[in-house]
Amino acid sequence: MPFPVTLSYALIFLRQDCDFAFIWDKIDEIYLFIFRIVAMTYIVALTGGIGSGKSTVANEFAKLGVTIIDADVIARQVVEPGTPVLDAIKHRFGDNILNVDGSLNRSTLRQRIFASLQEKQWLNNLLHPLIHEETQRQFQTLTGSYLLWVVPLLVENGLQQYAQRVLVVDVNRNIQLERTLARDGTSLQQAENILAAQATQEQRLAYADDIIDNNSSQSELAPRVAELHRHYLKLAAAATNRMTKNE
Repeated sequence: MPFPVTLSYALIFLRQDCDFAFIWDKIDEIYLFIFRIVAMTYIVALTGGIGSGKSTVANEFAKLGVTIIDADVIARQVVEPGTPVLDAIKHRFGDNILNVDGSLNRSTLRQRIFASLQEKQWLNNLLHPLIHEETQRQFQTLTGSYLLWVVPLLVENGLQQYAQRVLVVDVNRNIQLERTLARDGTSLQQAENILAAQATQEQRLAYADDIIDNNSSQSELAPRVAELHRHYLKLAAAATNRMTKNE
């Protein structure tokens, strides 16, 4: 799949507030154990480009009691202030890698790892075990009929194979740019570069089982999510029945 993305364990810090993008190598090594654990769980993978509104959609599902496992959230958790990871990053790159409140300055780190393959590999080696461990831990504590797995680069990294259903949050490019510029404080060129490194709208939609059009107002989002939630409950129940009969 010819996406202009370099696979590694590193986190490419595409946004300053949230919405990290996982760009991993050896994907099967990471997820084989996890998905053995959740073999009886119906997985809906939620994806979409930057600025599409994935987090907003995930929050609507969470309001309905759906279990959410979010790659972005896990990425943030392992570099929170006070964690050994952040201490190691500070030791490696210096105090200017932190914001005044002690949190990670993702913009500065992004510049550093983009400029050096060696530094990127160092970050890969640091982050991989912790992200792997936390992802496993969350999958082992699953509840509910189905789970929503939020992965920004699902299609780019071929992870759709691990889900029973793929839900794409779709939005036109102009809105993506507007939201990204307003939210992240990035330049237009930086936003364009991020979009260029992700799957196109057509490539992403080719894997979609379900689509949420997020070009409209948020008031239209909740009814659509509720509709999909009812649908997924039925699909999950049917899948469970089939598995039970085959045992």
